[in-house]
Amino acid sequence: MPYEPDDYLSRHFQTSGIDLASKVDELLALSAPGNSPNLPLYRDMLTTVIRMAQADRNRWDAKIMLQTLREMEHAFSTLEQFKRRRKVTVFGSARTPAEHPVYALARELGATLARYDLMVITGAGGGIMAAAHEGAGRENSLGFNITLPFEQNANATMQGSEHLLSFHFFFLRKLFFVKEADALVLCPGGFGTLDEALEVLTLIQTGKSPLVPVVLLDQPGGSYWQRAIEFLQQELADKGYILPSDLNLMRLVHSAEDAAEEIAQFYRNFHSSRWLKDSFVLRLNHPLSDAALQQLQKEFAGLCKQGGFSQQPYCEQERDEPELCHLTRLAFAFNGRDHGRLRELLNFVNLPGNWAA
Repeated sequence: MPYEPDDYLSRHFQTSGIDLASKVDELLALSAPGNSPNLPLYRDMLTTVIRMAQADRNRWDAKIMLQTLREMEHAFSTLEQFKRRRKVTVFGSARTPAEHPVYALARELGATLARYDLMVITGAGGGIMAAAHEGAGRENSLGFNITLPFEQNANATMQGSEHLLSFHFFFLRKLFFVKEADALVLCPGGFGTLDEALEVLTLIQTGKSPLVPVVLLDQPGGSYWQRAIEFLQQELADKGYILPSDLNLMRLVHSAEDAAEEIAQFYRNFHSSRWLKDSFVLRLNHPLSDAALQQLQKEFAGLCKQGGFSQQPYCEQERDEPELCHLTRLAFAFNGRDHGRLRELLNFVNLPGNWAA
């Protein structure tokens, strides 16, 4: 998302009679690289903290702010080494016993994802989480544990691992489950699993989270996700509470191989996306053919607020990600609403027959 400085914070300092803004700039000069494109962001972060100090709110507010900043900085630092490796967040019940068929399926899922060179993220607990990590192995696993008043142990795979992060706040843990995920696989579970499923779908549906594969995995003949999909169809889509195309945001599968293949297919040509002011950009590994581009203009015109689709090279506005400069860009004025239909567009661009020779 584009960054816009918070002018209110600057005005507050200018009218307070205290020259704090220059002190912030001095601190930045001592601590941050002078050529960093993030300097405006750091300036507003420091200004926000100083503004809170000036207000001197109650201790609980200050402790929440401190703990949040500490946990986020530590997580960013730890996860930086895995920045360019694709990861899959796996959700499911911590109560699933080792002898259950879905436990074996989750263990196979972990092993299959590792074979596809995908890292596995879970909450590092038992049940489905333990099974997925067991299959993936320690080197291919990340665990996001939660600190509780009573003892909370990580599963055997993650205990003592440098790939294990502990969070004090649930909301931060949930943030990183989604932020780090290039795909999500959901196995049967309880309230927590359903909460994660609906939250992820809401974030994608509203454009608050990038579009990624959401895979619902159940044992062959299982009814858990099938009945959930029937409810979504009959009670939400048929009654107009969601768009019918929103159901395209998820796919039900019954094998670990199908789950991994669904994720691999999603990234066959599509690489990533971003907003550049009013233009939505899809980065592609292969440019589309002229014929495919013409077909796009006809079949997916409804996704555009105005104009149509155009292929373009790397531009100066993307200088913050130079490592992706070799990718082709498919740009359009996305309406920002129909992400289920956008999922269909990605299926189209991922078909090899639509790539330029």
